[in-house]
Amino acid sequence: MSRLASRLLLSAALALSLTSFAKAQEKKTLIIAEPVHSTGYLPLYVAIAKGYFTDLGLDVKVMTVESGSGHTNAVLTGQAFAFIGGPEHNAFAKLKGAELRGVVNVVDRGNIYLTALKGKEPAPGQDMSAYFKGKTIATGLFGGTPNSITRYLIKKMGLDAKADVTLQEVPNSAVLPALKTNAAQIGVTTEPFLTQGIKQSVWGEPFMNIPKELGPYAYSTLNIRQESILKDPDTVRKFVEGVMKGLKFTYAQRDEAVLIAKKEFPTMSPDDLMATLERSFKDEVWSKDGVISTQSWDTGSSVVLAAGILKQPVPYEQIIDMQFVKAAAGTN
Repeated sequence: MSRLASRLLLSAALALSLTSFAKAQEKKTLIIAEPVHSTGYLPLYVAIAKGYFTDLGLDVKVMTVESGSGHTNAVLTGQAFAFIGGPEHNAFAKLKGAELRGVVNVVDRGNIYLTALKGKEPAPGQDMSAYFKGKTIATGLFGGTPNSITRYLIKKMGLDAKADVTLQEVPNSAVLPALKTNAAQIGVTTEPFLTQGIKQSVWGEPFMNIPKELGPYAYSTLNIRQESILKDPDTVRKFVEGVMKGLKFTYAQRDEAVLIAKKEFPTMSPDDLMATLERSFKDEVWSKDGVISTQSWDTGSSVVLAAGILKQPVPYEQIIDMQFVKAAAGTN
């Protein structure tokens, strides 16, 4: 009986192992290209960590491509299934004859902040045009969203980016040193550098909160080839569903989302990480429903057009497709 029992147990274990192997083999691997590994993309990392994609038969992996438009090109060339970034990249591609679509939202606010040297902030109610004129502004590199928003704001104030101000275009990590050495008076920055500058008394709290100033903004969406929608809509549906579960969990289970963030960013100072996440939750940086609204693209489009990055308007429906978000939400 013991031999029989052992054989039965062995057979059962073998069968279970083969089943697990078969299921693993069935999983479809999707590569997601990101321009930088950022807390801004936390809901995507949450969806992976919680196994939402695995449950849907997908093996989602993130690949960081820090080379300008490299994350977009990875999708265009078929090296990646999707990239995370502003849908303006879809518009750029559209004007060159390529077809990309934003299928689900992740960051629905312009995730940057304007700071000034401590003691040099604008006075309450001060005219912003007068305050900015003649100053040096440290902002991100040309082509990046922080730079585009900077140029948009300058134009909105009725100023000329070449004649009325001096733009010091540097990597995001160099904005804090620029103000610290008095090379610039205004900084356009993101977390965790915002918190670091406050701690070092280089600047205080931001005098302009872009998430609140601009409202809904298609800042970071997940974008794929239109070909994927036409040829493999089931995979797109599953992917979007997984992302939406990640968004929902991030807001509903903040404590656990923070734990996932700590594992995702093990070398980041715990204080900086917590400050970054707390500000992101407070400013509702992440989308709550995955919807890329027309309003969010209207704002995003206005920014890149004003900045001179996008040369002509591109309609919402030519670069964004919400059918999978609607289906997942049960509204289709």
